Amino acid sequence: MKKLRLQAGVLAAVLLADILLAANLGRVVWEAGGGERGEISAVPASERENGPAIDPNQKSPFLALTFDDGPHSSCTEELLDGLKDRGVKASFFLMGENIPGNERLIQRMKEEGHLIGTHCYSHVDLTRESMESAVSQIEKTNEMIEEITGTKPAYIRPPYGAWNEELEEKVQMTPVFWDIDTLDWKSQNSAAVLGKIERQAGKHQIVLMHDTFPSTVKAALAAIDTLKEQGYTFVTVDELLIE
Repeated sequence: MKKLRLQAGVLAAVLLADILLAANLGRVVWEAGGGERGEISAVPASERENGPAIDPNQKSPFLALTFDDGPHSSCTEELLDGLKDRGVKASFFLMGENIPGNERLIQRMKEEGHLIGTHCYSHVDLTRESMESAVSQIEKTNEMIEEITGTKPAYIRPPYGAWNEELEEKVQMTPVFWDIDTLDWKSQNSAAVLGKIERQAGKHQIVLMHDTFPSTVKAALAAIDTLKEQGYTFVTVDELLIE
């Protein structure tokens, strides 16, 4: 299986994290405030095995909006309405325990052209679980999504960005990290989230948000309106990759 990784960006400055070099893996291991920890690709997009699908020299900038922890019965629906009105596709990484009762929203995501990926079943640090438990967290969620959409997810956003080579080989999925962490879960303030996106937006980046807060929905839609005027195009994460 080819390993495709998305650009993680310079998270040290964004997260005020403690950066440690993991030379043998070619990665940066970070530990953010509040005890969150993760593992991200340290290899620039231009140097990864397959490179970005979008030409990095292209003048028009691209952003991939990604949403974790859903679906949420009201917030996700409002977000989908706003995305549809604006003709924008996004990427959703679903948490298995939030799927029951929200099957209609997932079907709608598929019908409207959004990318549907896996977060895991109950938002655990997969690298701190036994291999059996970690795989179960992923596969259980994959099966729930496939039952609704007819398609097994190919992409995973591991909670806290915590991932390793062994898991990747075991589940054969592409991990998706991020360039801009809005920290929307922490501030729950639409102006703060919008400001972070506008200040940090660059070319061909991935934005991390959560479709479980009304403030995030408001900020995401406002960011689309503002950045479209600045020439940004919004894409799904798979559009930033080539096979």
